[in-house]
Amino acid sequence: MSDTRFVMTLLGKDQPGIVEAVSRVVAEHGGNWEESNMARLSGRFAGFIRIRVASDAAAALEADLLALSRSDLELQLDRIEKDDPQSTTTPARLELVGGDRPGILREITAALAGAGVNVARLETDCRPAPMSGERLFHVDADLLFPAGLAFDELRERLEQIGHDMMVEIDLAETDEA
Repeated sequence: MSDTRFVMTLLGKDQPGIVEAVSRVVAEHGGNWEESNMARLSGRFAGFIRIRVASDAAAALEADLLALSRSDLELQLDRIEKDDPQSTTTPARLELVGGDRPGILREITAALAGAGVNVARLETDCRPAPMSGERLFHVDADLLFPAGLAFDELRERLEQIGHDMMVEIDLAETDEA
């Protein structure tokens, strides 16, 4: 018997029980919760979940998951035929720290997009510097570089942008993104 896979997106007001409700429905249909990424931000909840279920249970699972949607919680389910191959990409990690100001992320992501680099994961936040209390902007990102991209040239370009904006940028190839 074949399996059906879904990627589910959740977005809504944060409240206790969201994850339990989804995991209960998945388990009731014999589904497997394969991977997820969830976060709370400013009282809102967002999540992505990859689910696998026997094909003969897929329609019922889909209907029951979508029934969880309500005015304060939006759900979307996308059937995944096969995973996106990443064999022609090189994973890398980008870290950035610098005084907070508008435009930092735009400058960096413009350079990445211009080189054909895919942002696989991105986390940002602002926090006070240990000694001065100045607000520092932090970026932690996993990237996927296309085959044939001159990694060192892009690293130099990003370091130049970092120098111009007075932020520290560290870019390194990794084993996985």
